[in-house]
Amino acid sequence: MPVKFVAFDMDGTLLDVSSSWAEVHHFFGDQNTEALRLFLEDRIDDQEFMRRDLALWRRHRPEISEADLVSILAPVPLMPGAHELFDELHARGIRTAIVSGGLDVIAQRIGRELGISRVLANGFVLDGRGRLTEEGIIRVPIKRKGEVVVGLQEEFGLAPEDCAAVGNSEIDAAMFDHCRIGVAFLPEDEVIRRRATHVVTRKDLRAVLAPLLEEPDADPATGTTG
Repeated sequence: MPVKFVAFDMDGTLLDVSSSWAEVHHFFGDQNTEALRLFLEDRIDDQEFMRRDLALWRRHRPEISEADLVSILAPVPLMPGAHELFDELHARGIRTAIVSGGLDVIAQRIGRELGISRVLANGFVLDGRGRLTEEGIIRVPIKRKGEVVVGLQEEFGLAPEDCAAVGNSEIDAAMFDHCRIGVAFLPEDEVIRRRATHVVTRKDLRAVLAPLLEEPDADPATGTTG
């Protein structure tokens, strides 16, 4: 049975950068190493993690706005092969979604570019002038992406057997637990390699199509296993 739905991570999977949040930090010549450490150690939650990132940006641009984020992230490229992959999936009637802890402003942009109708990512409440407030909008808890996939399955009336997920890091492996197919694309760690049904090491999203369709890989250069 072919899958009916595929959930995609964004940063490092659909986008050719490791983190949309980090791209903003790099724009300002800064980094959030301490906040990241505390979050990974479960000493701060998603909201506090976002507040600390915002505080970092405000040190450089006190009235940072959504338009600023759009401009800063505009140069971020799609992963090679993205258009071809999504054209093929949509031509086969397969639903797609972005499930990302990344920034919603760039997730919405690539959702439009790739024809992805369901886009879930995180951002901030805006004030009346379009500036970011300290209130975060958490659509995808970073460590609970599996729960988001389950919610989408319920929304679409699908079973795990109907679904696949594609991601590149340990936090994406939670999506694999609720899908028949889990594709580790350019995997960053051993956790996602172990929990995936297929691994793709070629930097070209077209190489993901065969695993998603559970077809033999016609190109041995893709580095696909599974």
